Amino acid sequence: MTAYAIARLQDVTMGPEIVEYLEKIDATLTPYGGRYLIHGGNTEVLEGSWQGDTIMLGFPSLEQARAWYRSEAYRRILPLRTANAVGDVILVGGVEKGHRGIDILG
Repeated sequence: MTAYAIARLQDVTMGPEIVEYLEKIDATLTPYGGRYLIHGGNTEVLEGSWQGDTIMLGFPSLEQARAWYRSEAYRRILPLRTANAVGDVILVGGVEKGHRGIDILG
């Protein structure tokens, strides 16, 4: 089942380290089937407050998403982001095609 890595980043310092991170991250995604679904873009807040940039990566499975995040290749570049941005990052499993809201009750 598909899975997603979702980040909400704030206070990003756009400098050489973030540029290097952006130049190298794509190569870390490829072995795990990861791809960008959202990368910044315009956000329309409908409820509550939402600040920062939203990034969402899609993976074929939660196992592959975890393996990417824990991979040596990604761990090498991760400090380039964490030293230059504040934010939250989560992994979440998707749902089967045809899932309905009421399905969580069963």
